[in-house]
Amino acid sequence: MSKYLLEIGTEELPYRFIPSAISQLEKLFKDFLNDNKVGFSDIKVYATPRRLAVIVDGLEKASPDEEKIVRGPIKKVAYDENGNLSKAGLGFASKNGVSPDDLYLENDYLHARILIKGKSIVELLQENVPSLVLKLQGSHFMRWGDNEQKFSRPIRWIVSILDGDEVKIKIIDRESSNVSRGHRFAQQNVIIGHPDDYVELMRNCCVIVDQNERRQRIVDKAHEEAAKYDAEPYYTQDLLDEVTYITEYPVPAVCDFSDEYLKLPEELVVTVMAVHQRYFALYKVGKLINKFITMTNYLGDEFENIKAGNVRVIKARLDDAVFFFNEDTRKPLEDYVEDLKGITFQKGMGSMYDKAQRLVSLSRTIAKQLGIADSRTIERTALLCKADLTTNLVFEFTELQGYIGADYARVSGEINTVCEGIKEHYFPLNAESETAKGIEGQVVGIADKIDTICAVFAEGKKPTGSSDPLGVRRAALGIIRTILAGNLNIDLTKLIDETLLNLPVQFEGSSFVDKFKKAAGDCARRISGDVTEEIYEFIIQRLIIYLSDKYDKNVLEACASNRNPLENLPDYIERVKVISTLDCPQLLESANRVARLLKEPVSAQVNKSLFNVPAENMLYEQINTVDAKDDYSKYLSQLVEINPSVEKFFNDVLVMDKDEKVKQNRLALLGLLKQKYDYICDFSKL
Repeated sequence: MSKYLLEIGTEELPYRFIPSAISQLEKLFKDFLNDNKVGFSDIKVYATPRRLAVIVDGLEKASPDEEKIVRGPIKKVAYDENGNLSKAGLGFASKNGVSPDDLYLENDYLHARILIKGKSIVELLQENVPSLVLKLQGSHFMRWGDNEQKFSRPIRWIVSILDGDEVKIKIIDRESSNVSRGHRFAQQNVIIGHPDDYVELMRNCCVIVDQNERRQRIVDKAHEEAAKYDAEPYYTQDLLDEVTYITEYPVPAVCDFSDEYLKLPEELVVTVMAVHQRYFALYKVGKLINKFITMTNYLGDEFENIKAGNVRVIKARLDDAVFFFNEDTRKPLEDYVEDLKGITFQKGMGSMYDKAQRLVSLSRTIAKQLGIADSRTIERTALLCKADLTTNLVFEFTELQGYIGADYARVSGEINTVCEGIKEHYFPLNAESETAKGIEGQVVGIADKIDTICAVFAEGKKPTGSSDPLGVRRAALGIIRTILAGNLNIDLTKLIDETLLNLPVQFEGSSFVDKFKKAAGDCARRISGDVTEEIYEFIIQRLIIYLSDKYDKNVLEACASNRNPLENLPDYIERVKVISTLDCPQLLESANRVARLLKEPVSAQVNKSLFNVPAENMLYEQINTVDAKDDYSKYLSQLVEINPSVEKFFNDVLVMDKDEKVKQNRLALLGLLKQKYDYICDFSKL
């Protein structure tokens, strides 16, 4: 078995391209080897800002020989009247490189058995590797020199070796060798004798090619430096990934900044450091301190200039923040609400001011559903939750919307629950992040997200494919997570109806008649229920996808089919939990048999006087015992307990009796039973 190394050395790659390149290269090489039936044991892809490397282990020496059967012309064409091969038959033999004696007839057609010799792995690599590399896709690919082919960044060197030998290839304008390059501040020409030596040789030249090792080094070094100040580093996964892909040998440097900047909102300072400058903020006893760590890609001892440069940059950024903060807080947050009239929410859906007014109304409705007698703090949160969008600081740091609003609300003297609600109404920020803790953030957040979803669907802009430019998938998931986390009994169907009616009507057209027709058409479409059904289906699908990691998809769909889960999500979850415990195939068979018999609704009422088989009366009495509607676990147990009576009914009774009255009465009895089944789920989906 052999081992192959490919290294593509480049100018600095965009860090966002690197993770995608890693997964693409692994798939491309795997598909190439599998397509050519070449065995291998492992494929590893390494990446730094200046190189992409692939190591294939356990590689077979060649692709196997392959026997192929080729069908030729029909017998009457392949042979002449004397039984000799015709020109067509001889041509078929010549084309496939076989002797006429090796041809044979099968099913009246001429056939040839061809042996295709396998290719050596060297030949396969030389033929395929250049095209594999050029199949990589990403944004902003570029040309350089006189080349027509594109790549993410100019290629500067290529290493291509199989065991101890070079495999000569050429990609665009670079030919391969066995010479790599180390860190920019270390040894440049590094001879790779064998793929086994690659990782260690690079490490000796201050290049950690394994991105996972590099990521762990960043974490370890950050904690090691922070510990010197009894502090803990703050970093998100995004920050960690970005620093991993912009360094080849991360070295930490601790910098200071004036503690005057700690008077700014904490989220602002951390965001400036993490998002804008890729710094690791430091916390001591849960409080932000005036130090940060920057991960350099530098080798040496002269860090003073690096530190001074980073301090100058962070000072300039924070000075801007101080200026904007002081300017913004000259007036209370409430005064910014009027300015929302100048910000469009969506085309045809009014301004952000209009949206804020709708959120107040919708939040009041949700509060009533939850039985909240005093909803003033909720309505206040709804009114102010978008006000910070017109401030200078949020204009500069848009990712801090909500956080800035919460701080400005505190400065303005709003009560703490309103301040927290303004921040939390955006929660959850992604699929894994925390949900709103306070009732203000929960209610206003749900109202905000429903309003966004309804506006998008009302305008006919529902998401297609995997893209979600308007964030409606995220909004739907946020609603689901918030309701389930808070165990909130909210009827989303009523909220969706109210929201659709509250949305503004768009008046467009060349004449009054055209405008009226357009407006009337929009209203009719919403009231008709078409848009409503689209929204229901969309959110329910998000719900099923979200829960499918925890519950069987068939169970989720069964519990969503009999009753709209959006009417009461906690109730839906309870039914899903109970049905997930079901282990009674006899009950499923009975329920499905009933469903097959009752394809059409039954209008007749059960008449006990028409019972003429004991099993009918027994089943009727058993059906009436199923009534534990407040306890789904008990309810399911009751369905299991009466199932022997159901089975006896089917064994003893002919449902489709010749007497039409008896037949309809028995169908009505099964209709009662089906109602009991349908109360908990649609068993036909299981």
